[in-house]
Formats: sequence, structure tokens, C-alpha cells
Amino acid sequence: MTGSLDGQVAVVTGAARGVGELLARKLASRGAQVALVGLEPEELVRVAEGIGGNAAPWTADVTDREALARVAGEVRERYGRIDIAVANAGVATAGPFLDSDPEAFDRVIHVNLLGSIATARAFLPSLIDSRGYFLQIASLAALTPAPMMAAYCASKSGVEAFAHSLRAELGHRGVKVGVGYLSWTDTDMVRGADEDEALARLRARLPWPTNRTYPLEPAVERIAEGVVRRSPHVYGQWWLRGMQPVRGCLPSLLGGALGRREMRRAEPALAGSQGARRGLVGRGGAADEQARSATRHVE
Repeated sequence: MTGSLDGQVAVVTGAARGVGELLARKLASRGAQVALVGLEPEELVRVAEGIGGNAAPWTADVTDREALARVAGEVRERYGRIDIAVANAGVATAGPFLDSDPEAFDRVIHVNLLGSIATARAFLPSLIDSRGYFLQIASLAALTPAPMMAAYCASKSGVEAFAHSLRAELGHRGVKVGVGYLSWTDTDMVRGADEDEALARLRARLPWPTNRTYPLEPAVERIAEGVVRRSPHVYGQWWLRGMQPVRGCLPSLLGGALGRREMRRAEPALAGSQGARRGLVGRGGAADEQARSATRHVE
């Protein structure tokens, strides 16, 4: 562990579990005061208590601009400043586009893309004041498309482009903007996606090193180091950097013979679940659906 964030205030969305939880812990271990934002109040309290110090939880849906604006004001009131904001909250679906539940598919776009945009809108004014750092968590899915991951790939490609645009807009105001890339990393989301038999088989046949699931801790450690350096690009797995020069040819490869071959191989597994509407995956997806259901019930 290198670098210090002493005296800095960091906001992490999607902080109740997975990448967000561990990143919040690592930023706090470097001296940052951490504001945890997510949908699961009990989990957020657990994480805050585990971190100790001056960590604090806020419950908010990142697609709710008014809620995020309130959180941004309360975080600044509590800590006096905001130096780092990490747009990490995300959900996913797995399976063929035509079998996806339309509401779940749209929710991936809303949370991953529009939620990141709402996060930036809420926290960038404070980051301009502090000449701070905004980190957008993207994915290998931003570098290369993949069958049966249409919503996730579309959303992560979108947030990557959004962050690059912000970097160009805000650099002269002292704000650094980074994009964090992660391959398949051992989280509830990835484990949930692997429950889809066809996707799991397809993933296992991808060429090395894209066919592995990588441990969470070293990946998030690299992300935390990127935050300390305020890097424009942060790679959770070392080999992702090497994907950048060849990313232009990947859509043709996966959308051509390789994609057709793998989808033909997947047909028997897909036939068994044909007509079933696939929703959000993993415990985070379940928490998102539960929170929205509770909101609809109140309304």
C-alpha cells in the first residue's frame, strides 16, 4: 500500500458490497474520510462501522438526481469538502437480448449510465472547488462487446465515453477524471451472471486471459492506487492495458465467426430457458429490485 489520502473526503457509490465496499475500505486505510452511498441501509451501516473513524452511510438511488443532490449537500456539510467521487454503482443482466426482461434491461442502462451521469452532476461542483478527482468504474465490457451482455456492454461503453468527455471539459479547472477497468472479478454480480448456464459456458470458452474470474482484493488495490495517483486510466487486471491498442478489431472478431460459433454452441442451453424473462443478477440486483418495489408500494 502506497500513497496517502490524509485530509481528503471520498464518496463511493455502490458501497454496500463488492468493489465499492472494498474500495471504500482501502481509501479509508489511506487516510480518506469516506461517504458510503447505496441502496441497502443496513449493509451500508455495517460497512461504515467496519471502517470506523468518520465513515458515514447515505441511502440513495443513483438514478434519483434529487436524492443525490441532497446527499452531496449533506456530505459537504458533514466533512466541509469533497475531494474524490467514485461512480461505482452498477447492475447487470445476463442472457440473450430478446429473452431479457425489458424493465431489467432498461434498469441496467439507467443505473450504470444515467446513474453515473447523475453522480457526476451531483458531486462535480464540489470537485471543482477542491480541484478533485472523479473516477468512473467501467469494465472490460467497455473495451469489447460480448454476446448475451448487451445492456451491460452498452452501459459501460457509454460511461467510458462520458468520462473521457468530462476529462476534456474539466481539465482546465483542475479536476482529474479517470476510468477504471475491471475484467471478470469475484463479486456477487459476476457470481450471479455465472448462474446463467449459457453465459457461463460461453465465458469459459473465451480466450485466455478473458475467461478467468479474478480475485477481488488485488483488483481493488490497483483501483485504490489509481485514485491516489489520480490516474486517467486504472486497470484492475494488468493485462487490460494491453487491450487498448487492439480494441478496434474486437467488435469484428466477436460479431463475426467467433460470435456466431459460440451462439450456435449455446443454443441447447438457451432452449431450456426460452421464453423466461431474465432480470438483474446477483445480490446487488436483488437489492435494487427490492428497493424499487418498496418505493412503488409507498407510492
